[in-house]
Amino acid sequence: MNVFGVGLPEMAVIGAVALLVFGPKRLPELGKTLGKTLKGFQSASKEFEREINKAMAEPEALPSTDQQPNEERPPGA
Repeated sequence: MNVFGVGLPEMAVIGAVALLVFGPKRLPELGKTLGKTLKGFQSASKEFEREINKAMAEPEALPSTDQQPNEERPPGA
């Protein structure tokens, strides 16, 4: 398991330090808050990706090209 270049031993050390710093009573609360934050980022990322894909799939609305501005008309037309 390798998350952001951090392996399992490093995660265990980070967890042990967090347990020592915050204590066993606040650690679940911090984990829950971190989980909600990551979930929010994930949903925002998916929404952003969906909007980008939608914008790329839509054809561009170009002005009418029936007649070019510099196009010469034949007489009487």
